[in-house]
Amino acid sequence: MKTSMRIAGLIALAVTLAGPAAAQQPVSAEYKIGAKDLLEITVLGVPEISKLVVRVSEEGRITLPMLGQVEVGNLTKFEVEKKLTQLAGEKIVLKPQVTVHILEYLSRRVSVVGAVEKPGPFELLGRQTVLSVLSAAGGLTRDAGEEIIIIRQLAVGDSKAIRIPIDGLFVKGDPKLNVVLEPGDVINVPVDKVVPIYVFGQVRNPGAMQVKRSSLPTLTQAIAQAGGFTDRANRKRVQIRRKDVTGKEFEVSVNVRDILKGKIKDIPLQENDTVYVPESLL
Repeated sequence: MKTSMRIAGLIALAVTLAGPAAAQQPVSAEYKIGAKDLLEITVLGVPEISKLVVRVSEEGRITLPMLGQVEVGNLTKFEVEKKLTQLAGEKIVLKPQVTVHILEYLSRRVSVVGAVEKPGPFELLGRQTVLSVLSAAGGLTRDAGEEIIIIRQLAVGDSKAIRIPIDGLFVKGDPKLNVVLEPGDVINVPVDKVVPIYVFGQVRNPGAMQVKRSSLPTLTQAIAQAGGFTDRANRKRVQIRRKDVTGKEFEVSVNVRDILKGKIKDIPLQENDTVYVPESLL
């Protein structure tokens, strides 16, 4: 649990440090307008096109009074202004002054789901990475799993999964894991359920311990987390009680001394296992 707390603290620090950088990222002047983007267009002196809000169609077009359908897909805002200036000069007014504002960047969105504070869609303004978007999503919650999965759509209609270990990104700080995102990416932070393990009997701190399902302890690790054996512990007959697939309870007796001597392997525990350390009769 101490390791989990340390990682959670480092995650919070990392997204806090990433936050200002993400918030200050400028929208690239080379941003290409795409389907579903929302534009506000003004042609000075033309009331019909004054702060007119239009949505870009799936085909990359907008429809304007007196100008009709205009292709704007894959153009920058400055290129759209230039194009509309030319069209308005030909059809509406001499020497028109045209301004275009991009209100919503729906063609360049990613989605963040799972164990984050604020899941939802996020606009890709400029160059955005996993860290910057996770920062915008408020960071990871304490029940986050061991990895981040980016689901990316490919041109041929298929998709691929990019798996990023949280320890490598946040604790080791591997820059190669801070993946640059692409429009349509889904960043999934799977929830790692917290489950109980019980340790009773001759240990120094008996009781229930909450552990993540992905990092269940072994028998000796659980005993260590419970404070270790007391002086009266029978280390040769430690019992693990668990249920089989039918729900029937059974018991396994383990000589922990043999584990510590390397004679047998440590026993991985399972969710809801109960470890009981009996008292030695000697």
